[in-house]
Amino acid sequence: MELLVENVQSYPRPPALEPVPQRVRVMLGGAVVVDTTAALRVLETHHAPSYYVPRVDISGDVSPSSGTSFCEWKGRATYWTINAGEVEAKGAAWSYPSPSARFAALRDHLAFYAGRMEACFVGAVQVIPQPGDFYGGWVTPNLTGQIKGAPGTRHW
Repeated sequence: MELLVENVQSYPRPPALEPVPQRVRVMLGGAVVVDTTAALRVLETHHAPSYYVPRVDISGDVSPSSGTSFCEWKGRATYWTINAGEVEAKGAAWSYPSPSARFAALRDHLAFYAGRMEACFVGAVQVIPQPGDFYGGWVTPNLTGQIKGAPGTRHW
C-alpha cells in the first residue's frame, strides 16, 4: 500500500489517533523486533507521525528505562530499553501506561525512536528520525511541510 502525500502543517491540534493500514517493522541488532499490521499513529501539527505498536507484537526484550515526560494530550510517558541481537538500545521506546481517555487505545503500545533502532519501516519505506533529540516521529518521503524538532522549533 502506497503512502499518500500528507502535509504535517495540516495535522490537527489536539492530535488525532488513527490505525495504520501498512505493515510496520522495526529492526535492532539484525533481529526483527516488531512486525505488525496493528499499529496506531498519532498525527499532530508540525510533527512527523509517531507510530505505536502493540506490546504483544514486540519480540525483543523490553525493560524499564529511566525518566518520564508529560504530554498535555496523552499523559505521562515512561521509557523503555530494547535488547535484541546482542544490541542494547537504552531509552529507545516510550509508552503511556495510563493514557488520557482520548488516547486510551495507546495503552499496552510502545513507540520507538527510529534513530535508536537499526531500521524502522512503514510498509516498504524505511523511515528517518524526526529532527532533534526530543520528538520521536517517523519521517517518510510522502510528508511535506515544516517538521518540528530542528534547533529553534521545539516550543512552537
